[in-house]
Amino acid sequence: MADVHHATVVFTGHVQGVGFRYAALQVAKEFEVAGFVKNLPDGRVHLEVEGRPRDVEAFIAAIEERMHGHVRKTERATAARAPQFSGFAIK
Repeated sequence: MADVHHATVVFTGHVQGVGFRYAALQVAKEFEVAGFVKNLPDGRVHLEVEGRPRDVEAFIAAIEERMHGHVRKTERATAARAPQFSGFAIK
């Protein structure tokens, strides 16, 4: 199977307890992406997403826009790799 674009993203700010993971799940339905979102013990939110490069980047941008007042910093790393996810979930 062909490689997909993969991004690991960590959101910092007031991102827990504000519906961030649910919002990410809802936004994921608008794009052809797969992966998961989860809270980290230190108060940040971790996102793993894969798909076509334009879908992945548009998905991340849509989350940042939806949660604009809550995200202070976004850290991301991208790579091409074999697909690892099916669907999008909250962990």
